[in-house]
Amino acid sequence: MKTEQYLYVHSFESMAALDGEGIRYGVFLTGCPLRCVYCHNPDTWTVAGAPFTPKALADKIRRYKPYFGDKGGVTFSGGEPLLSAAGINETALYLDGYGIKYALDTSGCVPLTDDVKTSVSGAEMIICDVKMWDDETYLKYTGMDMANVLDFLEFVTDSGIRLWIRTVIVPGINDSEEILDRYLTIISRFNPEKYELLGFHTMGFFKYENLGIQNPLEGRKPLDSETLYRLQSYCNTKL
Repeated sequence: MKTEQYLYVHSFESMAALDGEGIRYGVFLTGCPLRCVYCHNPDTWTVAGAPFTPKALADKIRRYKPYFGDKGGVTFSGGEPLLSAAGINETALYLDGYGIKYALDTSGCVPLTDDVKTSVSGAEMIICDVKMWDDETYLKYTGMDMANVLDFLEFVTDSGIRLWIRTVIVPGINDSEEILDRYLTIISRFNPEKYELLGFHTMGFFKYENLGIQNPLEGRKPLDSETLYRLQSYCNTKL
């Protein structure tokens, strides 16, 4: 007899307008293999939070369908949602019956298991956060290399799934046109619909103190809006 998967939820966002097209219902799952130095949600690193069966989670999402309608849907985020790929796949069976589509907001850092491939193939779109531009910097700032990320992006592209790519811009790490050129060399291989830059912020700094975790970027200033606009405009001219 098959054991039902549980999904461990950190939080929900009922009007997530930035996590895909239309109004989204954001489900933030716990667990992440990365330790990004600029992470603003270190409270999602370990598997914890509220446990949901796939049916219970799908039923909760269904209650918000009047808000997101046919032009929106649910976005599974995290943490790293694809650590819960098996549970997402079971949840998706119920969502499909309710006429609800889902997107994945992921780092793509997980191995391409059958469950991961199924989750990707069933998604209406993928939002992939490309952290750094090569193995050396990826390892330095996240604790892993980017081999899985490149395999993931290749699979998404080959599958014909809609793809958006994002990168967080951190002052003193990747906030220059020269470094963005290195990202663009990689990203252009996968022909995303959109490449979006997000500005580093410090709103999650209090979580490090509350959790008793050292903050690698303590004292770092947030990215100013003028620099973000300039760098985004630069990328827009290149892709």
